Amino acid sequence: MADTQVEQALRERPMSPHLGIYTPLMSMMMSIVHRMTGVALFFGTILLAWWLASAAIGPEAYASFMALADSTIGRFVLFGYTWALIHHMLGGLRHFIWDAGRGFELGMIDLLAWGTLMVSITVTLAIWFATFRMMGVM
Repeated sequence: MADTQVEQALRERPMSPHLGIYTPLMSMMMSIVHRMTGVALFFGTILLAWWLASAAIGPEAYASFMALADSTIGRFVLFGYTWALIHHMLGGLRHFIWDAGRGFELGMIDLLAWGTLMVSITVTLAIWFATFRMMGVM
């Protein structure tokens, strides 16, 4: 009889929500991406310190760093670092707006999330396009 009561109690208890029942929302995804860009910026800052240290050490160290940075993989990493930096900054501005008590309407939450993504992509592409134009590559 005790087993039946336990089984009945388990059936009657509400189940805790699980990730499988949530619909991914844009603001949820941007929250996760904001954390991921923070981690990426941590590791990217190590590369920034390496760049500065190699410039301080001398021409040979700087040339070896630039050989890696000028490679396809190096440019891909630098492009990702640029996007992570801008996206994380815009995510911080989005949170600043929320900290001010604004932007909590459902439409505004989605607009800010999509805006963070679109503006970060656009600004990153603009920075890289301008950089390549100044270098004479384009």
